[in-house]
Amino acid sequence: MSLLRPLLLDVVPTIQQTAALALGRLANYNDDLAEAVVKGDILPQLVYSLAEQNRFYKKAAAFVLRAVGKHSPQLAQAIVDCGALDTLVICLEDFDPGVKEAAAWALGYIARHNAELSQAVVDAGAVPLLVLCIQEPEIALKRIAASALSDIAKHSPELAQTVVDAGAVAHLAQMILNPDAKLKHQVLSALSQVAKHSVDLAEMVVEAEIFPVVLTCLKDKDEYVKKNACTLIREIAKHTPELSQLVVNAGGAAAVIDCIGSCKGNTRLPGIMMLGYVAAHSENLAMAVIISKGVPQLSVCLSEEPEDHIKAAAAWALGQIGRHTPEHARAVAVTNTLPVLLSLYMSTESSEDLQVKSKKAIKNILQKCTYLPALEPFLYDAPPNILKHVVGQFSKVLPHDSKARRLFVTSGGLKKVQEIKAEPGSLLQDYINSINNCYPEEIVRYYSPGYSDTLLQRVDSYQPLIN
Repeated sequence: MSLLRPLLLDVVPTIQQTAALALGRLANYNDDLAEAVVKGDILPQLVYSLAEQNRFYKKAAAFVLRAVGKHSPQLAQAIVDCGALDTLVICLEDFDPGVKEAAAWALGYIARHNAELSQAVVDAGAVPLLVLCIQEPEIALKRIAASALSDIAKHSPELAQTVVDAGAVAHLAQMILNPDAKLKHQVLSALSQVAKHSVDLAEMVVEAEIFPVVLTCLKDKDEYVKKNACTLIREIAKHTPELSQLVVNAGGAAAVIDCIGSCKGNTRLPGIMMLGYVAAHSENLAMAVIISKGVPQLSVCLSEEPEDHIKAAAAWALGQIGRHTPEHARAVAVTNTLPVLLSLYMSTESSEDLQVKSKKAIKNILQKCTYLPALEPFLYDAPPNILKHVVGQFSKVLPHDSKARRLFVTSGGLKKVQEIKAEPGSLLQDYINSINNCYPEEIVRYYSPGYSDTLLQRVDSYQPLIN
């Protein structure tokens, strides 16, 4: 470091640039080396040269600032403290696209750490110039500028608003159909970071007419484009029933369901969550997810994804779909999802989050489920805290359904209920009593444990009539 520093002031321009490049690569390698660049008092020299030197040096100097600033908020703050932001913003107006790109990259890396650093980048006047950069012809510059806007917008509604006020959304929306996959995933990310904060911001993104064009990205070959498109749709749908309805009307639910079917792993996650948010808003929206064949697709994710956090999201989404009415619960129950949820809840290998989400989903679905064939296996497998919900559902349905009452006897359900040990006076005991009240007393006695012994005793004590 100490040998490289004087070379930044060498009379030969190529030596200056090569020294800066070497420092950048060192600083990029890890935070200790980046720290050494700061401690070696090299930053002020770079900032001074950024304003004075030729375009090759400017690119190299901006690269060093980016390499130092990427590691931590403290290192990014050191760059802000030495006055680099104003100079980097001036570089955004350079005639050379490479210089603009290097400056935008450095500014994005500083802004991504936290709201304070992002605000410093905004205060230096970067946003309107970044919006101009996304309109330049060079794809690489467009990508970096979109990425920097995404990094600025992500921290707070106020910062996202500054990006909106600079007119970024309309220009970003026009690039959704750009053939370049990397640009698309930066554009979709930037729009998501704006839309996620509030209803107003989400509406501004929708008003830029991103539907239905954004749905084409769900069929993209690139996994990141798919994932970011799902994320954008999720960030819009989560806010209100009206925004969810708008997404569904545009064909968004069906398109996301197809997308989940065509990919694996983390790419599926935002789509799974989007379906959960849509279904959570209202009965009608949950029904729209069911009609679009969302439930079988979510069941597949629940069964085949190896990662617990993806399973947990699928469990949560299924719970949101099934919690509205008996019809919704049945749509989930017929896909054989309940036993899977139960085994995930009971498994010691499941993460705590997965256990909690599975339990809540089971409870949500059971409390509405009147489809008895799906409930019956639970009489045998469920732990006591879930068993009471299952018995509760039987006690609601059996009094009103004679066919179900008969089936409940022949399938062994009634016998099983007699074997359940409930605390006298508990809710579970009340449920059992109301089930028993649906049958003649001798039937209930017949299926109670120990009844055969009682019969045998009667045989022993019976005196036959002898003529």
